[in-house]
Amino acid sequence: MLEPEDDRPMTPKERMAAVLAGGSVPDAVPIWDLGFYCIDAATGRHLVCGREFEALSPAQRDRALHENAATIALAAEKYDFAAVSVLSDYWEIAPGEPAYYWLPPDARLAQAVLIRNLIGKTRMLVGSSGGVMAMPGAQEFEDFCVRLLEAPDEIEERAKRTLAGGLETVAKLRDAGCDIVYTASDVADNRGPFFRPAQMDRFILPYLRKWAAEVRRMGLWGILHTDGDVHPIMDQLADSGIHALQAIDPVAGMDMKRAMVQARGRIALCGNLDCGLLLRGPADKVYDATASLLDTCKSGGRLILGASNTLFRETPVAHYDAMHRAWRDHGQCY
Repeated sequence: MLEPEDDRPMTPKERMAAVLAGGSVPDAVPIWDLGFYCIDAATGRHLVCGREFEALSPAQRDRALHENAATIALAAEKYDFAAVSVLSDYWEIAPGEPAYYWLPPDARLAQAVLIRNLIGKTRMLVGSSGGVMAMPGAQEFEDFCVRLLEAPDEIEERAKRTLAGGLETVAKLRDAGCDIVYTASDVADNRGPFFRPAQMDRFILPYLRKWAAEVRRMGLWGILHTDGDVHPIMDQLADSGIHALQAIDPVAGMDMKRAMVQARGRIALCGNLDCGLLLRGPADKVYDATASLLDTCKSGGRLILGASNTLFRETPVAHYDAMHRAWRDHGQCY
């Protein structure tokens, strides 16, 4: 764990390390968002990614990656981010339709190196590795559910492949300079866990434990992202070896204070500010919700402030500014 050498304020990275390690209470709650997709409006610059990036020549791609790194570092400085996320690799918002904020795998690793060089030792760098199987997307939902019941051995093979591929990515992200990796593995929806207890015990928890153990062995911090109501399985997640759980999804009824009681200090908890509220506002309600979350939960020492999921591209900067003002007013721990 990183400790300040004197009475100076902790760096954002030191705050993040203190919370992830569960040791000394930091001087302020660290801020990190899984995906800060309103970055263009927040910085007055343009992040080049997705199909736009794919259409560039090799020289243009190299220039875009350098400019992207500068944009991400600028946002991190503006909002006191304790950690910044590298753009993810390909994922879909609909079959055949990629989300905007992604980069091809090789470019993503090159982007990570450039960001690392700019943020130095003051902030942590976070990459998405995968590694733990999640509940199915809409396009394969029915088939997956049938196979879950009728062909469980096939599902287990899928879980094994997911873990192996995820760990390969963890090693690449480590070599590119990442301090933290996360597996975005939704295991619940608004009604509760998707998998039955026996299925969790066979297909999810053993692989989450293996993923977390390997991440630790590689000298990194490991975070699980899952949407949905995970109150019923919080105990198992807190005992899995991960350092933190991200989302604490208020839309699904997740309450940060209750989650902290359930976790009993075993893991850090990230998020809990409703992405919809940050999108819709108004700014004063964003401020009040952030202040309430901080005043209620910061004394536990293992809170990482952020949105409950990725921030929509359309999120008004004024709303995020209100969150940041509330952090300045209520996020200090001394």
